[in-house]
Amino acid sequence: MADSELALDLELIKKKAISGVVTFTLRTFFVQIFTFTATFVLTILLAPSVFGVFFVVSAFINFFVYFSDIGLAAALIQKKENPTKDDLKTTFTIQQIIIFTLVALGLLFSSKIASFYNLDESGLTLLRVLIISLILSSLKTIPSIILERDLNFTKLVIPQIAENIIFYTTAVILAMNKFGISSFSWAILARGLAGLVTVYVLSPWKPSFGINRISAKQLTSFGVPFQINSILAILKDDLLTIFLGKILTFSQLGYIGWSQKWAFTPLRFFMDNVNKVTFPTYARLQEHSEELKKAIEKSIFFVTFLVYPSVFGIVAIAPFVLKLVPSYEKWQPALPLLYWFSINALFSAVSTTFTNTLFAIGKPKIVLKYMAFWTFATWALTVPLIFKFGYVGVGIGSAIVSTTSVTLLYFVNKSVKVNILGNIFGPLIISTLMFVVTRFILSNLSVSFSNLILAIICGAIIYFMTSVILFRSHLQKDFKVIVKSLINK
Repeated sequence: MADSELALDLELIKKKAISGVVTFTLRTFFVQIFTFTATFVLTILLAPSVFGVFFVVSAFINFFVYFSDIGLAAALIQKKENPTKDDLKTTFTIQQIIIFTLVALGLLFSSKIASFYNLDESGLTLLRVLIISLILSSLKTIPSIILERDLNFTKLVIPQIAENIIFYTTAVILAMNKFGISSFSWAILARGLAGLVTVYVLSPWKPSFGINRISAKQLTSFGVPFQINSILAILKDDLLTIFLGKILTFSQLGYIGWSQKWAFTPLRFFMDNVNKVTFPTYARLQEHSEELKKAIEKSIFFVTFLVYPSVFGIVAIAPFVLKLVPSYEKWQPALPLLYWFSINALFSAVSTTFTNTLFAIGKPKIVLKYMAFWTFATWALTVPLIFKFGYVGVGIGSAIVSTTSVTLLYFVNKSVKVNILGNIFGPLIISTLMFVVTRFILSNLSVSFSNLILAIICGAIIYFMTSVILFRSHLQKDFKVIVKSLINK
């Protein structure tokens, strides 16, 4: 490739990556506010035990999901060359064979699973709906891969927006009408159908069946280690939740689910938006180390700049929100868990970029070894911590294990030399300052909605004013790049 063509190609990739991050963030901003509000309403309307049932059943289905793929989708995204028709057909066929086998097994044993967890009829229905929804999810894979390979993030985000809006609207309306756990069952079914229809409208693809041995062999060489890593993640998190379903009450599981939801909300909003872009982008840049280095550093700064103040802010105001909102003090026992899971969120904001980098440059086995360690450590720590500290032990174990992720930097730096501390230290210090100011105001004023809003505004002003002072040139440069990318889109 000529130098001019290479420069143009790299410029196009960077432009699509930047506009992708901005597109994901802006288009999901109002959806996330909607999701946040809807979840808040649901936690008021529904009892902790209902959330506990939903939490453990969802974990069980997530366990199924990661056996429904052998990493072929990720292999298609990571592949340097454009996927062939045989690649797409092979991936689709193998996935459908696996998914229909799992769905059949799931439905066959659903009654026994429900009996094992003492689920009532509505709990059994929820389980079966979640199992069937796996089919709808698997049918979206190829159209989504095509959009992701093309870095067409503008279209890729639309089905996710549709799914979120449909799910939470349905769940809230039904919860208000006293449907209880069935609110989630109908919402899941509606979400699956909405996402499936939307993705095929935006990325038409005619399903076809067949397995090409050469394609299967090439894709599985990357896909299998990638998927084993995902399966280990499920063993670490969701299988643990399934286990907890037998030793903790559904109310205690509800506390765990509630605290994880709010502690990880900044990750789901900011980090996930960035990571949907970074993996395919890093894969396109894997042979251009200097450009890859810049992309990694910008990703880390962007994520920590937004995630860190959000996590610290949630921790600062949570105790006062519980006092102010009617019927919300029932979540008071979950506060210690929220603090521990927030530590996990701070480390995950950075470590996920590391794992994405290693996957993108074709080194899934390093991440696989780490995931094996994290899985072992999570189980080895959490179980005894539960017997020592009760359900709070789940959060303590999660926080301890997350701190080990910093050692991933060593392996990233062996391939790409990146400046990590320079991109996370500033946001961390400013977020801490914001937390202190916000908590000080709330602790010295009477508990009221007006004082809560005052404290949030003061904390936000402190954060952004300090950021402008410390990162003026950095922010100005990035802002100009974002504006230029969107104008020339």
